[in-house]
Amino acid sequence: MKKVRITAMRKACYPDLMAQYENPIAHACHIQEGQSWVAEGWQKPEGLCQSAWESMSPFVLALSCGGSNFYDGWMKNQRSAMISCNDGFRPVSFYIEALKDDAD
Repeated sequence: MKKVRITAMRKACYPDLMAQYENPIAHACHIQEGQSWVAEGWQKPEGLCQSAWESMSPFVLALSCGGSNFYDGWMKNQRSAMISCNDGFRPVSFYIEALKDDAD
């Protein structure tokens, strides 16, 4: 299995949707643009949001096992994917890419 780097590329925020639909919460998302983690196969990296992991983990596993070319040429780098978490109020887009290093 290969290691897979996960990088937070962009964090959006929709205050109008939050005001209309969301109950106020004290700490919704701690992820910052530019943060990076390395996944060792199927294991969620420490500090990565569980909800984000659930959105991306199938792609991380596929990449770590040698998968590539998702959706017939969707990504310029065939050993990568751009996946967003499932928070509809403040989605974070993650770039995930297989590394040349093997997982431990």
